[in-house]
Amino acid sequence: MQLVDIKTEDAVPADITGSDMLVARCLAAAAQGDIAAYYDLGVAFSTGSHGAECDLIEAHKWFNLAASKGHEEATWCRADISDEMTAREIAEAQRRAREWLAAGSRKVA
Repeated sequence: MQLVDIKTEDAVPADITGSDMLVARCLAAAAQGDIAAYYDLGVAFSTGSHGAECDLIEAHKWFNLAASKGHEEATWCRADISDEMTAREIAEAQRRAREWLAAGSRKVA
């Protein structure tokens, strides 16, 4: 039996699938201010797709960030999921969006 030398730096953990990688790429793009990535993350969290759990608070946060940058469809999506959320959940989503923006401005400064 011959042992195979495996390079660990090129290995992808077994629990990361292609759809998980999509969310990871979107998060990386969102960190760079990519408005489309904000929207895509909102879609992923609102539908529980691409490796993301369905989480309306996170979805609202991402749609809110996209909408604040002028993404029109995100505005509609945010309004749509707001109908399914409590006032407390919406407030939490808004707090998370402000926190995301504050963290980004600290990196730039």
